[in-house]
Amino acid sequence: MKIIIQIPCYNEEFQLDQTVKAIRNSIASFKSLYGYNLKWELLIIDDGSTDKTLEVASRLKVDHIISNKVNKGLAYTFQKGIDKSLKEGADLIINTDGDNQYDASCLISLLEPILNGTADIVIGDRQILKSEEFNTIKKIFQVVGSYFVRLISKTNVRDAPCGFRSFSRHAASKIQICDNYTYTLENIIQASMNKMRIFSTPVKTNPSTRESRLIKSNISYIFASISTLIRMILHYRIFYINRFFPYVLLFTSIYLYAISIFKNSDQMSLENKIMFIAATIFALCFVKLKYKNKFF
Repeated sequence: MKIIIQIPCYNEEFQLDQTVKAIRNSIASFKSLYGYNLKWELLIIDDGSTDKTLEVASRLKVDHIISNKVNKGLAYTFQKGIDKSLKEGADLIINTDGDNQYDASCLISLLEPILNGTADIVIGDRQILKSEEFNTIKKIFQVVGSYFVRLISKTNVRDAPCGFRSFSRHAASKIQICDNYTYTLENIIQASMNKMRIFSTPVKTNPSTRESRLIKSNISYIFASISTLIRMILHYRIFYINRFFPYVLLFTSIYLYAISIFKNSDQMSLENKIMFIAATIFALCFVKLKYKNKFF
């Protein structure tokens, strides 16, 4: 069985060497598992790096290296890696990051559910609430985002944004990336709609070596998270709208208020102010009607 570990990279000249060495040390002792003879290969996908990432990748003598001429974003690079892995005959694909964020000793945990036939996709669970690598705002939206993904996909994935995940060949062939920020979430929802078996397993992380490039600030994180949640609810489960409507409205009101703060404006525009008040009132009314026997 051929297993390809794909590593999307952008300007990781200082972390890539450590990442690859950790992976090689972890898989060195695993030549067979569940009766399968395992053949390991490494694929580095460079996303138009402007530093020496490609030079480092070449020096490391990994099995496959591909690159984008310009920076295309993580989702595009992830998909390019999946396509390349399938072309190279991978039976199982593991995705990890080039910054050594994930503990390579957990690679086997991502393999076992697929090899023993109980899962098609395995998603790592960083146990966000216990982690010291996330501030309070990120913890809240990571947990809320994962909660909505579970509701929409009817799965038990605890950490939907986690990029440390594995795919059977069949599951990987069904991936269709839609958005650079939400691709990890939508990947789970799409897989559920395709009747894939999705498993969640705890994974360990290493201390951060740099700030996230996807999220520039807490404000941008709030904007991206709320936009993502609203879009997912409307796009994937429109018939759940009555059930989720109060929460959508609450997110909308918070979103509009955050915009006014972000723009350093003492007052919202009249249009945003009306929408903010209306969204808040309607949300509270829906919550009261829905839970009047419990809370009122």
